[in-house]
Order: sequence, then structure tokens, then C-alpha cells
Amino acid sequence: MKAKKLAELAMLAAVALIIFIVELQFPNLTPIQGVKLGLANIITVYAVYKYTAKEVFLIVVTRVILGALFSSHISIILYSITGSMTCLAGMLLLKRVIPRKYLWLCSILGAVLHNTGQTVMAVILMRSVAAAANYPILILTGCIAGLFTGICAQTVLKRDLRNTGKT
Repeated sequence: MKAKKLAELAMLAAVALIIFIVELQFPNLTPIQGVKLGLANIITVYAVYKYTAKEVFLIVVTRVILGALFSSHISIILYSITGSMTCLAGMLLLKRVIPRKYLWLCSILGAVLHNTGQTVMAVILMRSVAAAANYPILILTGCIAGLFTGICAQTVLKRDLRNTGKT
């Protein structure tokens, strides 16, 4: 990997990490565990449509691991990595059928996959199906957050492509 590409990926991971840390400072929007905006996913969705699968994987893993360390929430790394990898795998597949102009749709479906991965991990770790009680609410709020992050990522990608002369 060339130094320029590595610097770009490191910068994107750093921006995603900063967004994640800032979002941790927001008060919970609901009393329901797991409901959050997921603003760092703007970077992930953008990267899915701009970089290779391997490069996006590096960005996401870096953000998840450093985010867990910096936030002192090491115990939630299993939830984060499971949700993130489920989301990433799904979005990489969806990218093949969802064109760039509908990137926001890929983001919504990615949010659903993220919540699904985290819920499955909760059921496994807690050894109880009751851990999935909030799943319908997580899907609804995930769709709303996914739409917002997708629109943001689409805006960033359009601007980036315009500035680089690509369409």
C-alpha cells in the first residue's frame, strides 16, 4: 500500500474516531439501550463507495478498537465488532447492486444489519432471547439514523468526486 493511500485511510479512521468520541458526549436520546445516531458510520458508508473492501475493513477495525480503548468501554468491543462487521459485509455486497446515487439506501440497510449483528451477539453473550426484546425499536431507530448518515455520506462523496474531477 502506498504512503498516500495509507495516510488517507488513517485520516478517515481518525475522523471516524473523533466523531465517535464526540457522539459519546451526547446524552442518550432514549432510555433504550443501543439507540444512538452512529455518526461515525458516515465515514464507513463514504469509504464503502470510495475504497476497496480491504481498505474499508482497516478503517472500521481501527475505529472500533481505538474507540473501545479511548472510551474505556473495552467490554463492548464484541458488540461493536460484530455489528460493524455484519454491517460492512452487507454494505459491500449491496454496493454491487445499489448505485452511488442511492448510497443512502445502502446506509439504511447497513444500519439494520449493524443492529442485527449486535442483537445476535447480545443473545449469545446473555444466553437469553430476552436480549432481543428491543430489536424492533433498534431497527426503526437504525433506519432513521441510517438514512441520516447515508445522506451525509452521499453529500461528502458527491463533493469529493466533484473536487477530484470524477463523476
